[in-house]
Amino acid sequence: MDKRFTFNEDVKNYDKWRPSYCKELFNDIIQYSELNQNKKAVEVGIGTGQATKPFLVTGCDVTAIELGKNLAEYSKEKFKEYKNFSVYNTSFENFEFNDNSFDILYSATAFHWIPEDIGYPKVLNLLKNNGTLALFWNKPFIKREDDLLHQKIQSIYQKYGFSDTKFIENDTARYNKISKTIQSYGFRDLEVKLYHQTRVFNSSGYISLLNTYSDHIIMETSTKELLYSEIKNAILENGNILTVYDTIDLYLARK
Repeated sequence: MDKRFTFNEDVKNYDKWRPSYCKELFNDIIQYSELNQNKKAVEVGIGTGQATKPFLVTGCDVTAIELGKNLAEYSKEKFKEYKNFSVYNTSFENFEFNDNSFDILYSATAFHWIPEDIGYPKVLNLLKNNGTLALFWNKPFIKREDDLLHQKIQSIYQKYGFSDTKFIENDTARYNKISKTIQSYGFRDLEVKLYHQTRVFNSSGYISLLNTYSDHIIMETSTKELLYSEIKNAILENGNILTVYDTIDLYLARK
């Protein structure tokens, strides 16, 4: 299965457990783009709309693109009260619209699915002159140096054949790489901002969150059941509390 379609499997679980984004991020995007009811926005990869409402309430027209049919239908129903909203069930690569149509294109934890040599040139075509590109990602992180629960969970993953990924909470190399890529396609006035938030889960909630990750969704069922059972027990032994530390990186630039 193409991993991009895995999010389409259980939209209600996805909507409940995928994180939203902090108010400060949306304020910064709206201020940078001078977004208002006279402008047009396009969202790439709406999912179930974790990042959509703050744009809708500005009064701007929001055109959403979503590859997953179930996700597209869910978001259409979720935001049906907004007359300034429409959703297209297609890939960004196949999305057809007139050039120079939008004042802002934004994407929340989704633009990495698009080949950069296709994605960025298409953004330039769709945006009006001085239009805004706003890309942001949420990176959940649980490791702390003295976090015995994290160490236990990593040992469980290793037991079932999954390598211990070396997560970096503030990944400056990543930020620099994305910044240089954006600039290499001709975007200007680049700004990079970081935001932090925390989320607290019990064992059941954390397993539900894991079930929104594409690499977990596609696991072989019997292995996944054993893995989840041991992770759940580890969290229960920790007082049934697991804290996730989110870092959100935002990239703003103009055409």
